[in-house]
Amino acid sequence: MIIGTRGSDLALAQAKTVEERLDSRGFPTTRKIIKTSGDNFTDRPLHEVEGVGAFVRELDDRMFSGEIDIAVHSMKDLPTERPAELSIAAVIERDSPHDILLTNDGSTLDELPEKAIVGTTSMRRRAQFLRYRPDLDVQDLRGNINTRLKKLESGMYDGIILAEAGLQRMGWDIECHRLDADSFCPSANQGTIAVVTLAGGEAELLCSQIDHAESRIATEVERLVIRDVEGGCIVPVGSFAEFVDNGNTIHIRAEILSLDGKRDIRLDEMIPVDNYREHAKELGQKLVARGGKELVKEAISQLSQKNN
Repeated sequence: MIIGTRGSDLALAQAKTVEERLDSRGFPTTRKIIKTSGDNFTDRPLHEVEGVGAFVRELDDRMFSGEIDIAVHSMKDLPTERPAELSIAAVIERDSPHDILLTNDGSTLDELPEKAIVGTTSMRRRAQFLRYRPDLDVQDLRGNINTRLKKLESGMYDGIILAEAGLQRMGWDIECHRLDADSFCPSANQGTIAVVTLAGGEAELLCSQIDHAESRIATEVERLVIRDVEGGCIVPVGSFAEFVDNGNTIHIRAEILSLDGKRDIRLDEMIPVDNYREHAKELGQKLVARGGKELVKEAISQLSQKNN
């Protein structure tokens, strides 16, 4: 089977994880690197890149054309609505879902001086940081994980925010400060690798053998909770589910923020694992009823005006 992946070091590390799991079950693979048009826009924030879904869609197209059998993605990059012909055949056991702060001098978030420059690509992280420390100067940060670390080391930023899972997958042991999920709710599916195939084919059947059931349920809950607010991946929306009570209960945190971090709509709930889909959908309706969709529309409008 041919695995399609983007060519960054992190994407290749994720593909290697899938390759090793399939190989251990006697399913050999080869790798094909796909350069997407989204890879060409490294000089501007993601919300300014037209058709940011190209990161995913172009691998989908290669699968439809028969060029690849499997696509490996950071699951948080997958849109909530997906083509019916495609299947998330496997969800790999989750790495850390948390955000981390890296600083040159080891400062924690509370220790950063006033007006410290903090870099991030994510509008969610920007809003959450401005909510927690409105005195900080939060600036855009693009590039792959290596580029971002070099920008920190060069002194362009006092700190940068990354997903802890990225460091784990690269095998790097770097001093960092994990951000608490109560104040910094992660993006839906952060820390999770998705294995995508055509639905109903041999690749789906084989890849399903490396699926991690608990991670699949948690990521599905996270998507369902925020589905009806229609936020997409560029507005400040977080959703995080984790198993508690010996695996019988799911703890869900979700939030939608204004771009400046001054307003938010939040959920912090426990639901039983039984009938988790229906419970998650009900929580999604709570977010809508509390004004979540309106806050999302406001953010989208403001970003559109900024880009124009």
